[in-house]
Amino acid sequence: MTPIRLVHHAPGAPGLRWLGLGPDLYPSRALLKLQRLFDRHAFWARGRSFAQLRRLLAGSDAVVSLWRGKRLVGFGRATSDGFSRAVLWDIVVAGDLQGHGLGRRVIEELLHTPPVVGVERVYLMTTKSAGFYRQLGFQDANPQQLMVLRR
Repeated sequence: MTPIRLVHHAPGAPGLRWLGLGPDLYPSRALLKLQRLFDRHAFWARGRSFAQLRRLLAGSDAVVSLWRGKRLVGFGRATSDGFSRAVLWDIVVAGDLQGHGLGRRVIEELLHTPPVVGVERVYLMTTKSAGFYRQLGFQDANPQQLMVLRR
């Protein structure tokens, strides 16, 4: 079985964003693979265009991806002010590989990146995976409420 490799991308993930680079900085059509990973395994991220993917990557302070050979099997990113707050975004693992610690690996790597490691609070939003995140030490944000302005 091919081992799974974790890639730490530079802030804004320029290699992934513009050149489609994967492990070892090898061209691998990574942006297309990210789009497919979202379309197949992240209901909240289906239908994102290349332009939207480039934009979300550009605005990310930390980006990690998981690869099994040439297959992108996991992804996560974070934004942070570097001292007070950080938010984890778009944590996704291919469905056939869930339950093997890969999501935990993505989260732990993001929590240990320089933009996130020293912040006072790390936030994330989830619809269906609260139990998983509780196992990693996240708590409900009571008495805070999530609020949204839909446009």
